[in-house]
Amino acid sequence: MPFMDLKFVMIFLFQICIGILGNFSLLYHYVFLYLSGPRSRSTDLIFKHLTIANSLVILSRGIPETTAAFGLKDFLRDFGCKLVFSVHRVARGVSMGTTCLLSIFQAIAISPSNSKWAELKVRALKFIGPTNILCWILNMLLNTMVPMHLTGKWNNKSITKTIDFGYCSSKLHNKDTDLLFIVLVSSHDVLCLGHMTWANGSMVSILYRHKQRVQKILGKNVSPRSSPLTKATQSILVLASTFVCFYTLSSIIYFYFIHVHKTIWWLVYTSALIKACFPTASPFVLWRCVPCISRHLCVCTRKSAVTSSHQNNINSLIFIMFIPFCPHSS
Repeated sequence: MPFMDLKFVMIFLFQICIGILGNFSLLYHYVFLYLSGPRSRSTDLIFKHLTIANSLVILSRGIPETTAAFGLKDFLRDFGCKLVFSVHRVARGVSMGTTCLLSIFQAIAISPSNSKWAELKVRALKFIGPTNILCWILNMLLNTMVPMHLTGKWNNKSITKTIDFGYCSSKLHNKDTDLLFIVLVSSHDVLCLGHMTWANGSMVSILYRHKQRVQKILGKNVSPRSSPLTKATQSILVLASTFVCFYTLSSIIYFYFIHVHKTIWWLVYTSALIKACFPTASPFVLWRCVPCISRHLCVCTRKSAVTSSHQNNINSLIFIMFIPFCPHSS
């Protein structure tokens, strides 16, 4: 095995182990909460779907890429290639869609009582379950054309123009047809990315304005370092920035493949690593950022009443959203 392939194999294996450990730990947390009897919270269902989608993304891309890097390039054949690639595309779309849904729900939940979004707070809860199911169905429909553009390594000998992914090949047509296909499969991604950017921008703006009001009321008594709103803003920014960064890098590489019509192995492996980075990092971003916010909100709500009713509403909503990750005391 070439040294370059060996390095990627080690990275793939490390990424798979870390990603599955993080996502399965998060999923176990929700299964435990469900079986232990506490009433599930509105965001729990979103996190469950996000965790399942992230796990499928890691498994459907990491394991085939690792096996191909070991030199076993024909193990999936035609049907297996199309199935694995389709599962990856659907799971990646659901991961993006649920992240977008979470951002929109949070933006609605923490909106002020005098906002035009305030009346949606109660109604939005009823649509979380159906929206998650719709996200899966929509991504399955959007990716029905993906198998038509793929072929197994065993069956691509008669096809002259292909992009080799190691365990699978993508059939190339003329540039106009390929561009149309990219527009169709990317429409969902662009729509989700736009809504998620808007939702996260709205949340940051709401939390920042609220922080400014609290500082004006309480003055120097408020410490910026211990503010739960500041930590909530940071956690949202970290999660959103991580997603946007990895998605942008992945899209640039994908468009490069379509443009040059040539296989560059180190770029193929790098693209696979980048696509699995967000599903791998997502649970650890949540585990690291959310517990400190939840603990601080627990302490704050026990100590004293909040001087502003607007502040009380915002803090309560943030506590409800992030309490699933609050460590349980024995």
